[in-house]
Amino acid sequence: MKIVAIGGGENGRPGKPYEVKKFDEEIVKMTNLSNPNFLFIAFTQSSAEGAEDYYNIINRNFTNLGCSCEHLREKDLQDMNLVKQKINNANIIYVGGGNTLRLMTILRKYKIDKMLEVAGNNDTVLCGVSAGGICWHNFGNSDSRRFTSNSTQLIKVTGLGFVDALFCPHYDVESARQEDLKRMMKTTTGVALAFENCTALKIDGDKYEILKSKDAVNAWKCYWQNKQYVKTQIKESGSIDDLVVKD
Repeated sequence: MKIVAIGGGENGRPGKPYEVKKFDEEIVKMTNLSNPNFLFIAFTQSSAEGAEDYYNIINRNFTNLGCSCEHLREKDLQDMNLVKQKINNANIIYVGGGNTLRLMTILRKYKIDKMLEVAGNNDTVLCGVSAGGICWHNFGNSDSRRFTSNSTQLIKVTGLGFVDALFCPHYDVESARQEDLKRMMKTTTGVALAFENCTALKIDGDKYEILKSKDAVNAWKCYWQNKQYVKTQIKESGSIDDLVVKD
């Protein structure tokens, strides 16, 4: 599979910089196409208006990179043939940030999770930021309760399992993430991949690479072993097997 999971960063929304441009460029490059079909999914947003505003920003970014852009809207779920057609037509499927739990509930309810697996196995580039990075992994360290109850408690959300790890975004900019990940990994088998803003995980087949859009940022592998919490900086590149196992 080809996957780009972005830990966080600004996308050029009004008044903000475009920090993730390098990642967007790499996503397009991974298709090996001059004019790839791009599909944006914003089921992480609770309102149609919010999803449209988000799409308009992403549409601008990827249109400028040569893509033909489309949006999978919640109203499309009334016609699953249309959903399947949009997914099958996409060379890039990008999932936006927001409420990870809401996203995963919709993907499973409408069996879009299975469609995404087929797409990934057919060379479609699967990507996204924050919740859109979590969804490709076994689990994610998620702030989904913030969207429903204003709770600051982080929860473990089950993803699609394409990457055998727990994904933690915004590791450097959200103060609760580091300690909560340490707590969460006590009851989670395997490793966590903790990504700071302006870092991304690129997977192409059995190889991975750490992408950065700023110099002073990092990505970390975290886990418990022999009753000790281990946190090591992830190497710039290597095999997926090395990435998702304890050192």
